[in-house]
Amino acid sequence: MSIFTPSNQMKLTNVAVVKMKKAGKRFEIACYKNKVMSWRSKVEKDIDEVLQTHSVFVNVSKGQVAKKEDLMKAFETDNQTEICKTILSKGELQVSEKERQAQLESMFRDIATIVAEKCVNPNTKRPYTVGVIERAMKEAHYSVKPSKSTKQQALDVIRLLKNSMDIERAKMRIRVTIPSKDAKKLKEKLTSLVSSTEHEDWDADWVLICLIDPGNIKGIDELVREKTAGKGSVEVLSLKDVEDGEEVF
Repeated sequence: MSIFTPSNQMKLTNVAVVKMKKAGKRFEIACYKNKVMSWRSKVEKDIDEVLQTHSVFVNVSKGQVAKKEDLMKAFETDNQTEICKTILSKGELQVSEKERQAQLESMFRDIATIVAEKCVNPNTKRPYTVGVIERAMKEAHYSVKPSKSTKQQALDVIRLLKNSMDIERAKMRIRVTIPSKDAKKLKEKLTSLVSSTEHEDWDADWVLICLIDPGNIKGIDELVREKTAGKGSVEVLSLKDVEDGEEVF
C-alpha cells in the first residue's frame, strides 16, 4: 500500500503518463487520456484541458513529486507549467499497445482527411476521396509519427504521394490591389509567385485576380504591404480552386 503525504505525494486516477529522461533523472507528468495527441496536433490549445495537475513527478503512479533542485538542474527553471509543456511536447507517452494502435489509426485517418481537403488531381482539378488517399498512403508504406502534428505530416504525405499519383495542393484564388505607380515595379516579383492569372486591370489601381499555391500567400501579403506602405491589399476570394465532384481511381 502506498503512503501519501501532502508534501511530496498526490494521488491521481484515469491518468495518461508522459515521461522524459533528462540530466540522469526521470520526470513524468499526469495528463487526461486522449488529450496528449490533441495538444501535439494543436487541436487542443488549453493546457489546463490536458494536464491533470501542473506538478512534475518522478513517479506518477506512486504520486512522488520531483524535487525543485532536480528540476532546476535538468530544465534550468522551476516553472512547472513550462516544464510540463516541454515534457508534453517531447516526452514519451505511455499507453497500452491497444491504445497506441487506436491512436495511430486515428492519426492516419486525420492525415488522409487533411490531404483530401487540401489537394486535387491537377489534370481534372477534382479532389480525391479520403479513402483513395488512405489507400495511397498504405501503398506508399507511410508510417505515422505520433510526436508530429497531423498538419505537418499531411505536408510530408503530399510530397510522398507525388511519387506515385497525380496530386498537388489546391490553388487559392486571390485579388491583389496595388496603386498603379507601385505596381510597375512590383509586378514582376509578384507574378513569379502566381500560378496563373485570371484577370488583370490597370486604372488608378492595378487589380490582379489570380491562382496561387497556398504556401505563397504570406510572401505575397508581406511584399504588397511593405512595398506599398500599406496602400495595397491582398484579399482571399476562395481557399480552393476545384471542380465539383470527387476524383477516384
